Amino acid sequence: MAKKAPRRTAQRILEAALDLFNRFGEPNVSTTLVAGELNISPGNLYYHYPAKDELINKLYESYEVELNELLHASEGVRDVEDAWFFMHSLFELIWRYRFLYRDLNDLLSKNRHLETQFQLVLHNKARAIRALLTGMSRAGHLSIDERELDPLARSMVVVLTYWLNYEYVRNPREALEPGHAQGALLRGAHHTLHLLAPYLAPEQRRHLLTLSSAYAGEDQTATV
Repeated sequence: MAKKAPRRTAQRILEAALDLFNRFGEPNVSTTLVAGELNISPGNLYYHYPAKDELINKLYESYEVELNELLHASEGVRDVEDAWFFMHSLFELIWRYRFLYRDLNDLLSKNRHLETQFQLVLHNKARAIRALLTGMSRAGHLSIDERELDPLARSMVVVLTYWLNYEYVRNPREALEPGHAQGALLRGAHHTLHLLAPYLAPEQRRHLLTLSSAYAGEDQTATV
């Protein structure tokens, strides 16, 4: 059996940087630390990424590609089951690149590229969620005034964008550790979709409660 080709150094640097940024926060991770994690010289890292911002921007590009592919799936959402899967998938992606959200304000203040691109991220998320709402409405599972679509979509984007910050404030020492990922993502999906509850048809509202029942008790006991 042929051996797999070793990963290129540039890709290994990205993977190590993403892991360290997620674990410790981007402001707390230097390029020297990334190089040390890989047992390569700082000069080797600088050859591929001459500045830390280039590392961050490359990781953001990967995130943006995955996000845009996922957002297209909103056009196929017709009911709560579809919306649940879509929302949980979004939170899984956010978790994989959680340093962008954990350190968002700091990153935007230092990185002009991210400042402009993240505005587009918010716009694209709102547009996708509006498509989700429209699809559920056309399927007869959601009853909402046209004038309420944009405010509701924006409210859902706010929860999506800042949910991990909320989790972090509740439990700074453990919230963003891998062992807590599933609970955080499920709670995020539940609370984002709960914004739909007043507009859902009765059977869809019951289904939403059924989907969230497995962890609702945990979420309530953890709330302060």
